[in-house]
Amino acid sequence: MTLLDTMETLCCLDGVSGREDEVRDYILERAMPFADEIRTDPMGNLMIFKKGDRPRTAPVMLCAHMDEVGLMVTGVTAEGYLRFDTIGGIDRRVLIGKRVYVGPMRVKGVVGSKAFHLTTAEQRRTLPEIESMYIDIGAPDKAAAEAQVSLGDTVAFEDGATRFGDGYIRAKAIDDRAGCAVMLELIESRLSCDCWFAFTVQEEVGCRGAAVAARSIQPQTALILEGTTAADIPGVEGVARTCALGQGVVIPFMDKGTIYHKGLYQDLTRLAEENGIPWQTKTRIAGGTDASAIQRADTGVQVAALSVPVRNIHSPACVAKESECQDQYKLARLFLQYLAE
Repeated sequence: MTLLDTMETLCCLDGVSGREDEVRDYILERAMPFADEIRTDPMGNLMIFKKGDRPRTAPVMLCAHMDEVGLMVTGVTAEGYLRFDTIGGIDRRVLIGKRVYVGPMRVKGVVGSKAFHLTTAEQRRTLPEIESMYIDIGAPDKAAAEAQVSLGDTVAFEDGATRFGDGYIRAKAIDDRAGCAVMLELIESRLSCDCWFAFTVQEEVGCRGAAVAARSIQPQTALILEGTTAADIPGVEGVARTCALGQGVVIPFMDKGTIYHKGLYQDLTRLAEENGIPWQTKTRIAGGTDASAIQRADTGVQVAALSVPVRNIHSPACVAKESECQDQYKLARLFLQYLAE
C-alpha cells in the first residue's frame, strides 16, 4: 500500500476519543511483523519499538494520536431520538444534516434540528445549541432505539475518503490519521536509528494518552506528527489564515500548549531547505498537540512537530494536500537520519 492508501484506510476507521480500538487493532496487525518490541497500557496507547541501523542510548520517540473528534449519546427521547454531546472541539455549525455511525453496532443515523420553516425570526439569527439537536436512527420509539444503542455510545462521522481536484484528499479524521499513516510507513521500512513510535489516545480531549506514553518511553527527543488548522479560505486574509494548503509542511515554533525546542526547529527547517521540501510555519499562536504533555514528562523532553495543513479540521470533510502528506513522511525520515548521524 502507498502512504495515501494507508491514510485513506485509517481515516475510514472509527476511533472517537476513548474508543480507539479499531484504529489500534489495524495498526498493530500491520506493524507486528516489523516491530522489535510492542507495549500497550491501561489507557490504550500503542507503543512500538523498531531497531535502526544505529542504536541510540538516548531514546527518540515519534508520536501521532489515533483518536478523532466525535459525539457521545447522553439520552434517548420518548420518540426514539438520541440526545448527545460533543467529544473534542467540534464547531456545532458542521453537525446539522451530517450522517453518522452510532455505537459498536455502527447504527446509521443523521444529526437533525428543527426545520428552518418552523423556526422564529430570532432563532434564525442564532446557531442552534447542541441541546436542540438530535440524532435520528430511524427508531419509532424509545424502546426500539434502546435496543440498538446505549448511553455512553460514541458517535463517529460517516466514513469515506475521496481524492479530488489538483492533488487534494477529503476524509474525516485526517487529524491525525495522516500522522499515524506516516509512522506506520516508517515502521514498515528500514530506519537509520532506533526509534519508538507512540500511537496515542485521547489527544482531542486533553493530550491524556501522550502524558502516559512519554512516562513509559522516557524519550530525550520527540517528534510529533500532526494535522493543523488551515484557514486559507475566502474572507480570511493575512496572518489570520494561520497556514495554507500548497505552501508546505508546517513546522511550528510555538502553539497554545508548547514552545518547541529551538534547536530542533532549526534542524527541521534546515533539513527541509537542503532537501527541497516546501515548508511553512504558523502565522498565529493557536491550537496544540501532544507535545504539550510529552514536553513535561519526567525530567523534560525536547520536542518538535511536523504538521499537515488541514482545511475544515474537526469535521466530516477535512481537506489536505496529498503532496504535503508525502512531504511530512520525507521530512520525518530525514529527521531520523539526522539523529543517526
